[in-house]
Amino acid sequence: MSAITAKASRKMKKYAVLTREPRCFLGSFDFSWEQRKLGEIGSVSMCRRIFKEQTSETGDIPFYKIGTFGAEPDAFISRELFEEYKSKYPYPKKGDILISASGSIGRTVEFAGNNEYFQDSNIVWLSHDERLSNSFLKCFYSVVKWAGIEGSTIKRLYNDNILNTVICMPSVPEQEHIGLFFENLDNLITLHQRKFEKLTNVKKSMLEKMFPQNGSSYPEIRFKGFTDPWEQRKLGELVDVCSGRDYKHLSEGTIPVYGTGGYMLSVNDALSYDRDAIGIGRKGTIDRPYILKAPFWTVDTLFYAIPREKVDLNYAFDIFQNIDWKKKDESTGVPSLSKTAINDIDVLAPKHDEQQIIGQFFAAIDNLITLHQRKGKAAVTGCSNDANNSKGVYCKARDFGYKCYKKVKSQQIRCLIAVFIFFV
Repeated sequence: MSAITAKASRKMKKYAVLTREPRCFLGSFDFSWEQRKLGEIGSVSMCRRIFKEQTSETGDIPFYKIGTFGAEPDAFISRELFEEYKSKYPYPKKGDILISASGSIGRTVEFAGNNEYFQDSNIVWLSHDERLSNSFLKCFYSVVKWAGIEGSTIKRLYNDNILNTVICMPSVPEQEHIGLFFENLDNLITLHQRKFEKLTNVKKSMLEKMFPQNGSSYPEIRFKGFTDPWEQRKLGELVDVCSGRDYKHLSEGTIPVYGTGGYMLSVNDALSYDRDAIGIGRKGTIDRPYILKAPFWTVDTLFYAIPREKVDLNYAFDIFQNIDWKKKDESTGVPSLSKTAINDIDVLAPKHDEQQIIGQFFAAIDNLITLHQRKGKAAVTGCSNDANNSKGVYCKARDFGYKCYKKVKSQQIRCLIAVFIFFV
């Protein structure tokens, strides 16, 4: 379960432990929660032991060990052995929540009912009665503090640890409602993560194709109407690289101060009041440039590069993202850049009107990437009162993308961004 989902679950569980009631209710449920030990509800089950000589590198039935739990199997057992052990010994039912009991303890996988087998004692599950819903149990496992191992260096989850762990639970219908809520939330988070990854890969590919490569003066992909060769320039001809300064003499205010990691605090003075720039690390993190909107202040470990006349800010930012900054590192210890190293970088640049349209294109993609990079934050703030409804969040995402789309003037860019919004 994601960090966002776990955070929401943690808040609900913390309050329930103290009061036997959650902080908020989903739907019309308003009954007190019941506190029980897991051992009062069920028992720990595990598969029959499989010996190494009973496995092979290929075969009919995947055999998951603790090292491959939740990943790809590297061992298999015969179908005959699987059918025999499945019929004679404990075996999980579809929907049971499997738990890692060794190594990184507490990792969970919901058993989908496929033909597969699991390493005994290292991968276990709770066989429980109808008082407990597996969907609710999965949420509980994401925030549980196992009995008897808090503060311990033990990397083993024993049966007693599981059975003596206290759970607070509502009625089964409310359990299922809560479980469905977090399942929908996880699905939405996964959707955003996948779109983020796709868009990031698309951007990387387009940066390579829309900027000349291998000594050429022409990019592989170009917007209609532009045919002139790109000109060889020094980066210092396109931007004015300025040094950040210490801010400790300043008073608290409304001007943001930035370092290599982003925003730090706000002060009453600015290094640039009216000119946007690109921040690039002088020391430490040197390979993560980002746009600085004026007014701003930067610390002495962060350069700020102001585009010169007839150089588009977004295009200049694309150049900065297309440079392998680690190869420009001048230190033998902490990564470092100098103004000289930055200014001497050879780049190719088109005329200003082509810069603008390229800059607009990648700015629109960046807006969509930022949206999905939030990893479901909108899912938490935008969900409706109905736990089954994630449409509101989805519509917000579409609306965000549509606004980005509407701001772009070029018809060519609109078409491309429309594809990203509706099909990526």
